[in-house]
Amino acid sequence: MVLEFKNVTGKRRKFNLEQVSFALEPGYMMGLAGKNGAGKTTLLQYILDEKKKFSGEIFVDGKNIKQHRGAILDEIGFISEENSFFKEHSLARNADLLGPFYSRWNQEVFETYLSEMGVSRGQKISKLSRGEYMKFQLAFAMAHKPKLYLIDEATAGMDPIFRKDFFRYLRKVIMDEEASVLLITHIEEELEEKMDFVGIMEEGRLISFKPTLEVSG
Repeated sequence: MVLEFKNVTGKRRKFNLEQVSFALEPGYMMGLAGKNGAGKTTLLQYILDEKKKFSGEIFVDGKNIKQHRGAILDEIGFISEENSFFKEHSLARNADLLGPFYSRWNQEVFETYLSEMGVSRGQKISKLSRGEYMKFQLAFAMAHKPKLYLIDEATAGMDPIFRKDFFRYLRKVIMDEEASVLLITHIEEELEEKMDFVGIMEEGRLISFKPTLEVSG
């Protein structure tokens, strides 16, 4: 499994995440939906932030997140409006500074995808539109060849034409690299037409996890 949650439970102020379990195999895309405060982003935080405490187990590419967090972060590509880069540096400088932290970083792949997406490597992060920032992050993630893509509401407000390309790129990487995608979205079309599996969160519980018709059929 690329991603597996086993009875993951956590408490944060007035919010509880309770007994979340699911598994995602290589080569598939899972959409996660639910109202604000349902627990979707909390799931991502448990993977990405060691300060977030929980009980249960999370595995990425077979490794327990609590025991192998450093190695696991090397396997993850995170795309989100909240993602942190050096805002006053150019895209190229960000790649120079951060790319070497990843064991499979490929500068040529990064620049190739940036060019395909029509984003200049010389622009400052702070000057990018939201759509350009998502394109940069996708190119950056693809350049270090992660096993797992975590995508938090990245397509909201995205140009419809590039949204199609965005999913085309994701399909390409999960086929070529045996990666998987966990996408948080509120866009029903993306859940119904783009995902292989759909999970629904409600008040800290995963109340539904099932394949789409395309997969189940």
